Amino acid sequence: MEKLRIAVQKSGRLSEKSNMLFDECGINLDGGSGKLLTSSIDFPIEVLYLRDDDIPQYVFDGVADAGIVGENVIFEKGKTLDIKEKLGFGKCRLSLAIPKAEDYKGIQYFNSKRIATSYPNILSRFLKAKKIKAEIHEISGSVEIAPGIGLADSIFDIVSSGSTLFSNNLKEVEVVISSEAVLVAHKKINKRKRKIMDDLIFRIRSVQKAKKNKYILLNAPNEKLNDIINIIPGMKSPSVVPLAKKGWSSIHSVIAENDFWEVIDKLHQNGAQGILVIPIEKMII
Repeated sequence: MEKLRIAVQKSGRLSEKSNMLFDECGINLDGGSGKLLTSSIDFPIEVLYLRDDDIPQYVFDGVADAGIVGENVIFEKGKTLDIKEKLGFGKCRLSLAIPKAEDYKGIQYFNSKRIATSYPNILSRFLKAKKIKAEIHEISGSVEIAPGIGLADSIFDIVSSGSTLFSNNLKEVEVVISSEAVLVAHKKINKRKRKIMDDLIFRIRSVQKAKKNKYILLNAPNEKLNDIINIIPGMKSPSVVPLAKKGWSSIHSVIAENDFWEVIDKLHQNGAQGILVIPIEKMII
């Protein structure tokens, strides 16, 4: 049987999340990331474990049909790939940072400065667009120590929480791009593999929707049913089940994770009791 080959980071910040996504999608891998190439026993894919920097090239060349990689790596490598789905993890930004003691008044600060980075292409394009002439020092790993040892005046690097910058006496001053993990594909995969890709994306979206929503159950006085249904309308309509206690009903519905606390407050105000909120494993609409 023909299989869709997906390149995934072998180790690093996206590796664990990528394998977790496969597991959540009901895709079991034979041997996991301990092998360079492994297959699923219950879904027609095989996974090729690579360095993240190599994934765009492998997909571009067609050695892999698809890949899970950070947008920052795609932007840096400059390969033309189809971004099929944003995956919601590995979120970060690529930013310029300078020593905390420095006075920063705008992008012109970087004129004639030395900037250390592992992303010279993204930085070069940004500086050119801003008409800034700076000296780019390309280094791999431990970029944040460059100003402290005199290698550079500033850095351009991945920022997630900002704790690494803080511990190296640096401050973030310009966000250049935002990034997250994405599913990318070679532009010319065959019809059969496109079908597998569509099936995979369907599963991914079901998992993502589940994470963004909660299943809610509550008891409510019948005279407040309409008000409560307006607060939690659900995907189509809530389920309303009469309780043994006269004048009361149980309401079952779905609420968005982002609206959770605001919704809970409104439900309390309208007489809701016994509210249960349950995680959703999969959500198919």
